[in-house]
Parts: sequence; structure tokens; C-alpha cells
Amino acid sequence: MTSAEWDNEQFVRMRGGDEAAFVELYRKLQPPIFRFALNMTGSRSVAEDVTQETFLALIGEDFGYLPERGTLSGYLFGVARKLVLRHLERTQNAAEQEFDFTESGRQDRTPVAIFSDPVAGLIERESLDELRRAVVSLPRRYREVVVLCDLEEIDYADAAGLLGCPLGTIRSRLHRARALLLDKLQRREPKGRVRTLTVAGSLI
Repeated sequence: MTSAEWDNEQFVRMRGGDEAAFVELYRKLQPPIFRFALNMTGSRSVAEDVTQETFLALIGEDFGYLPERGTLSGYLFGVARKLVLRHLERTQNAAEQEFDFTESGRQDRTPVAIFSDPVAGLIERESLDELRRAVVSLPRRYREVVVLCDLEEIDYADAAGLLGCPLGTIRSRLHRARALLLDKLQRREPKGRVRTLTVAGSLI
């Protein structure tokens, strides 16, 4: 049974009144939904609100997921994305946000996927907070593809469906996003530690 098939099975059980099925879905899908919202907004409180509203939608009577049209996780990411965009539209300028990646002085160490080479080496030297700050500072169209495809390792085709754009657009945005992110992180490198990195054959 694939992961998507397992999700659908739990979804059917949940719709049939099985509370344990909802708990299982929540345990599996809450962490990536929360990370997506956190990496998109830079705010723990907003990410918590988005996650809560997403799963409230899951148990709502008007939840419109249809298995034949895609995966449950993809649909939930779509719900979370709409909530995130609503927040970003209200704040208008993400640069004016206060980044809130810590709780009680402790860094959030929630595991995230690592970027593919050649980005991985640089990312490994950065703190999780610094990485997230750099990601949040990207323009939204680039931020989305980095968070979905690199941090959450969502398939490019699935990301294209989620964002409503062609697969080629996902690839081109991701190429540009990685270049921008590398530039931002390299600017934080101490002087004297200049490195030459490439992204998809382009010199950075």
C-alpha cells in the first residue's frame, strides 16, 4: 500500500466516524503542514493557526477532497496554502514581519529535508533559523517552490498541480529560487570564506 493509499483509507475511516483514523492522519500530516506554514510566514503563531484551521477543514462537512483528483496530503497543502496567502495578503510586506522561529528561547529543531547538491553543503553550515529567515525573505513565487519541492520534497508535478502552473514553470522558478537563496546565504558567510557554487550549471 502506498502512502497516498494509506491516507485515503484513513480518510474513509475518519469519514465513517473512526476518531482513531483522524488521529493517525494528524500525526502523519501535521508536521509537514506546520513546517510549510512556518517556512512561508516566518511566524510560529501563524503556522499554528494555519495548521489548526487546515485540520478543522479536514473534519468539516464541506471538505471537498476527492481521491480521484489527487492525494489527500496535496489537498491539505492546498488548503494550508490558501490560508497562508490570506495571511500574506493582510501583512502585504513579508519583510516587515517579526520572525518567530523559537519557543521559550529554544530553537525549533523540527527536521526538514535538505536541498539537493550543490546547495546541501552550504545549507549544512547554516542554522535552521538562518535558513528559514533566508527562505522567508524570498519573493513568494520563489518561496513556495523552495518550501514545497526542496524542504518538503514534494514531487515537481504535484507542486505544479498545487500551484496551478506548468511543470516547466516550477523548474524555472526553482532554479531561480535556489540561486537567490544561495546568494542570500553566502552574504552571511564570514569574510575570507568565499566559495564558488553552481546551480544547474550556472555560476553563482
